[in-house]
Amino acid sequence: MDLDTVADELYGLRPEDFTAARNARAAAARKAGDRSLAGEIARLRRPSLSAWAANLLVRERPDAVAPLLELGEGLRQAHRELDGGQLRELTRRQRSLVGALARQARQLAEEAGHPIGDDAQREVEATLHAVLADPEAADAWSAGRLVKPLDQPVGFPVAEAQAVRRTATAATKATAKRAPAPARRDSAREAERRRRLERAREDADAAQRELDAAEKEAADIASRAADAERRAQEGRRLVGELRERLERAEEEQRAAQAAEREAHERARTADRRLRESRRRAMTAATRLAELEGADET
Repeated sequence: MDLDTVADELYGLRPEDFTAARNARAAAARKAGDRSLAGEIARLRRPSLSAWAANLLVRERPDAVAPLLELGEGLRQAHRELDGGQLRELTRRQRSLVGALARQARQLAEEAGHPIGDDAQREVEATLHAVLADPEAADAWSAGRLVKPLDQPVGFPVAEAQAVRRTATAATKATAKRAPAPARRDSAREAERRRRLERAREDADAAQRELDAAEKEAADIASRAADAERRAQEGRRLVGELRERLERAEEEQRAAQAAEREAHERARTADRRLRESRRRAMTAATRLAELEGADET
């Protein structure tokens, strides 16, 4: 068992099945003595519904990955070179391909037994647009392990070639006081990089808070489980003692009932003998009296 194998398995599951399977794999790694792997598995986050659908698209339609990545490379190059004709053509392909892939993702999710709504489909589309704009996003998506949808970049690619021409014209007519177009693009890229870095830090902080909460919850659950196990053991011991005492009491009761029956039988026998003895004594006394009366006569 290794992290990549487990992650591939988990991110192919439906979201509602993710947590239980992750905890089971972490427990198995812990039982096998690999606490480091168990911790890494436990830190894997459940994907959102739209992220799962985007992952499903990669896993079930691998032939769709390469065309989208190639389109992304072409769009980025046309965007950098301000190639209006190429950009118009690739933009048309972008709209068609992204829409078709998002619909495929929705269909695959439905076939997998977990339909997605319009909002989730739009998040899948935003993820695919991000894949076109950012090679790092493309790598993340093509691995099929997204945790949440990717943010659609603002202003990429330019929708119409006219916008490209306006940008090129403005750059040509710029005064010396304004920064040249490459510098502005560098500044925009740096600003975008800082935004991505800030989002990454926020995600990391959120993930750490989630991890801390999960570890605390796990510790609390483990403590309660240990207490419950101790109480269960004590209960089993007490039940065993009570069962033994009950068995002894039942044996004593059976013996007492047998002794009671025997005593009653002996009492009845003694009573019969007493009555018989009294009858014989009275008979003997009567006979004696008769004999004595005869002698006197």
